[in-house]
Formats: sequence, C-alpha cells, structure tokens
Amino acid sequence: MSSMITKKLRRWEIANFLVVGIAGPLLHFAYEWSGHNSIIAAFSAVNESTWEHMKIFFLPLFLMTLLEMMVFTERYRNFLAVKTVAVLAGTALIPVLYYTYTGVWGRGSMAADIAIFYIAAAFSSLVSYLLLEKGKLVGSGKQVVGLLLLWAVAFAFVWFTYRPPHIALFYDAVSGRYGL
Repeated sequence: MSSMITKKLRRWEIANFLVVGIAGPLLHFAYEWSGHNSIIAAFSAVNESTWEHMKIFFLPLFLMTLLEMMVFTERYRNFLAVKTVAVLAGTALIPVLYYTYTGVWGRGSMAADIAIFYIAAAFSSLVSYLLLEKGKLVGSGKQVVGLLLLWAVAFAFVWFTYRPPHIALFYDAVSGRYGL
C-alpha cells in the first residue's frame, strides 16, 4: 500500500473512533431529549440495557462505513467484509467486557461502562485498519455477505428496540423493563 493511502486510512480510522466517541454519548440521551419520540427511539438508546448501548455504538460506525464506501472500495477490495468484521467485533466486545467485569465484581460501574465503550471503539478501528492493510477477506462474495450482514444487524437494532426478546441482554435494570 502506498504511504499516502495508509495515512488516509489511518485518519479515517481515527475519525471513526472520534465519531463513535462523540455520537455515542449524544445518542445515549437523544431519546430522552426528544421527549420520548418513537422515531428517535429507533436510532438512540431508549433504556440502560446492554443492547441499547451496543446500538449507540453500532449506528455511528454503520453510518461511517456507508460514507467510507465511497472513499475506499476501489482501493480496498476487502472493504465491506473487513468493516463488517471490525464493526461487529467492537459491538460484541461491549457485552463481553460488561458481563465479564460485572460477573467478577458483582456490580456495575459507570466509569467502567464508559471505558468499555471507548475500548470497543478503539478495538474496532484497530481491527479495521489491520485487516484492510493486510488484505484479508478479499472476494466479491465476502463483500456482498458483509454488506447484507451490516444491514441485517442495523435492522435488528431498530426492530428489537420496539420488540425486544425478554432475555438479559435487553433488560434494563434501572426501569425493570425491556425495550420501550
């Protein structure tokens, strides 16, 4: 890879981290700020469940991926598959770290939850950068699967806001409810 392309990719991955770091907290409160608007609920956290925190992490990265497609798909033939892996890895890291530390300590911590959010954002950007640079996950079939999977997960985040399964991932311990 040329040095200029590598620097450009590095800047975009830093931008991804910053967008998640800024948009995530804003999306955490957007539903409340909107007066509990049901349309805003689709894209923001509606409660304190782990699922809703995963949603406010996923959405900014999903949107950035759609934007980045215009910049990088010609140069990186592995772009969609790699971004899917990176976005989902960061999203999955949130419940893994959360349930691990609360299982060990027996309680949650807002500071730890915030740190997990930013660790997941950094992890996602690092995975994306490394896989793109190493040329992993090349192939048109993998790119199609990546794009379809990203859209399916985006749909699931919206769908389960309104119709959450009654399992721990969707449970809001603060309100004692699931979803809205």
